[in-house]
Amino acid sequence: MNKLIGSREQRAGSWGRELGELGERLPVTNYQLATTNYQLPVLHYFLLSLGITIVSALPAQALQVRVAPAKPHLGDTLSVVVRPNNPDVNVSPIVTVNRKTYPAFAIAPGVFRAFVPTTPLQKVGKREIQISSEGKVRNIAVWVANRKFPVQRINFRPGKAGLEATELELSRVAAFKSLVTPQKFWNGPFLKPNRGRVSTIYGVRRYYNGKFAKDYYHRGVDYAGPVGSPVVAPAAGRVSLIGLESQGFRVHGNIIGLDHGQGVTSVFLHLSRIYVREGDIVRAGQPIGAVGSTGASTGPHLHWGFYVQGEAVDPTTWREQGMN
Repeated sequence: MNKLIGSREQRAGSWGRELGELGERLPVTNYQLATTNYQLPVLHYFLLSLGITIVSALPAQALQVRVAPAKPHLGDTLSVVVRPNNPDVNVSPIVTVNRKTYPAFAIAPGVFRAFVPTTPLQKVGKREIQISSEGKVRNIAVWVANRKFPVQRINFRPGKAGLEATELELSRVAAFKSLVTPQKFWNGPFLKPNRGRVSTIYGVRRYYNGKFAKDYYHRGVDYAGPVGSPVVAPAAGRVSLIGLESQGFRVHGNIIGLDHGQGVTSVFLHLSRIYVREGDIVRAGQPIGAVGSTGASTGPHLHWGFYVQGEAVDPTTWREQGMN
C-alpha cells in the first residue's frame, strides 16, 4: 500500500509538481482573491490543506494607496492616490474620513486621487482614511501634527468696524466654494497672485477691535500690493464668481472666484478692478484684476483664499511643490 500511494510528503510533492505544471498553463489572475479578507481560491485552499504555501500567487495588497505629505500638519492638504488592483477599473474609489466622503478623480489610467483638507480648527492626531474599490477595503492611519499659528490684533477704522456680510454674498460665496468640477484646469505649481510682500500668512488667529474671534482663522494669504497693482490667476481655471461691493458684497468687497477643478478653488478679495467675467477660462499668470481696499479691509491688499472641498487650506505647498 505504501509503495503504491507513498507517504503524505511524497504525495504532496507529486501533487505540487502536477499543480505547478497546471499553474504554468493557467493565468495567475484566475486565482486572485475576490475580496481582501475572506475568500480563498480553491487551488490555494487545497495546497494549504497539504501544508504547502504559495506566496507569489496572490497580491500582497489589493489596493495600492499613497498618502502625501508623509508628515502633515494642520492646514495641509492630504493627497490620497489610489491604484486599484485591476488596472482596467474605471470606477472611482470611495475615500472616507470621519464619515465624510471625498471625491476621487482619475489622474492617469487606473490611478485615482482624492484631496482631504485639514484646518487650524481641527484636532491634531490620527486620521482614519478608508478607501473602498470593487468590494475591497483598505484603512490607512495618518497622524496630523499640530502647528502654531500667530495671533493678530485688528482694529477697523470708523465705518468698517462691525461690518456683517449680507445674505447675498454669503450664499453666493458658499455656493462657489462647494463647486466640485470633474475637469482639472491647473497644471503644475501655483503662482503668486501678486508681487507684493506677504503681510498676513494663512491660519492667523485674530482679535477684532479687542474681541477674540472664536472659531476664526485667517483663511488665506494677504499680499500688501499697492492699489492698482495687478492680480494674476495663480493657475488656470474658470471664472465662476464675480461680486461687487456695490451689489452688496460689503465684507468681501469686489471679489473674483476661480474654479480650478476637482474641488479646488481660489477667491480674490478687496479688489479695485476686475478684468474678467463669469464663465471666462483664464490661464496661469493672466491678469484678472487689481489690488484695492474694498469691503472689510484696513488698507490696500489682496486676500487670496484657497479652498479644497470647501475648506480653507494653506496654499503654500500648492505654490512651492504643486499637486499636479
